Amino acid sequence: MKAGIVGLPNVGKSTLFNCLSNTKAQSANFPFCTIEPNHSIINVPDKRLNKLEELVGPEKVIPATVEIVDIAGLVKGASKGEGLGNKFLANIRETDAIIHVLRCFDNDNITHVDGSVDPVRDKEIIDIELQLKDLETINNRLEKVSRSAKSGDKESIAEKNVLEKAKDLIESSTNIRAIDLDKDDINKFLKPLQLITAKPVLYVCNVDESSVASTNNHVDSVKSHIANEGAELIILAAGIESEINELESYDERRMFLDDLGLDEPGSSKLINATYDLLNLHTYFTAGVKEVRAWTIPKMATAPEAAGVIHTDFEKGFIKAEVISYSDYVEYRTESKVKEAGKMRVEGKSYVVKNGDIIHFLFNV
Repeated sequence: MKAGIVGLPNVGKSTLFNCLSNTKAQSANFPFCTIEPNHSIINVPDKRLNKLEELVGPEKVIPATVEIVDIAGLVKGASKGEGLGNKFLANIRETDAIIHVLRCFDNDNITHVDGSVDPVRDKEIIDIELQLKDLETINNRLEKVSRSAKSGDKESIAEKNVLEKAKDLIESSTNIRAIDLDKDDINKFLKPLQLITAKPVLYVCNVDESSVASTNNHVDSVKSHIANEGAELIILAAGIESEINELESYDERRMFLDDLGLDEPGSSKLINATYDLLNLHTYFTAGVKEVRAWTIPKMATAPEAAGVIHTDFEKGFIKAEVISYSDYVEYRTESKVKEAGKMRVEGKSYVVKNGDIIHFLFNV
């Protein structure tokens, strides 16, 4: 599962990516700085993992991760191949979610590709290009399906009806993620098309230092514009994140954040928001050899969660011994949790909860 950072050229995508990643993406004050997408596997900040390390004292600690891709800036006409449009659209199609960075600060020293700062206009430019590309994909498929539907094929008729609804939605300048259709129809007929506007989106308002702890007019206009989208929005300052990234010690970073009135770096909020956007959450395994966070889709069952460790765990699943995170913290050791009767034995139908600490029993 991976998310792609997108936006117009020069809105701060690569600066932000640099702060998230140990791999330094090229960053400069001119359009099309990013040409090839930069990939990075990024640790997901989780205070629960730190607490388990404190309680268990393991030899090593392994956090959950998320893959983020920095994708080339898009311009008007991308759906027709303008700028790096074809490359951009091919790269974004391969992602599972979109992090859409919007410039929400004024600075005459940083060039805007359209000459002025207007995040709502910028958002609409990208929306239109993505919608046009999806419309092309839908029309191509619709042309093929319509021929089969004319022969009376029931499956083709059902698919044609779904595609026509999707086409109407796009032609009304609405993204596919807002479509009101049966989930089975979406999975069966639309999901295989990998429509770009069907992907979940997180809007990141890149602001200046004075707005990072509050808001500004640009951010307010974006909030108003996306009110009915069902999308998430976070505010951060890529410039500040870059400064935090250069500080060596935790104490220096903590002091810097305190001076700005911030609880945590914006990059941490972004990583966690992306993790949630991808519909993922975490369970833990905890022992003296290793404390580890494991990434699973929300609503994953115990055997599916076990399969993330090894496919044999899922195939030979017998049961899961489960401790809630809050109980582990309260009783402080596994043995005391057992003595208090707080360890549960769960079977194949158990849906793993975020933060569960699990030991799997299996036999192959």
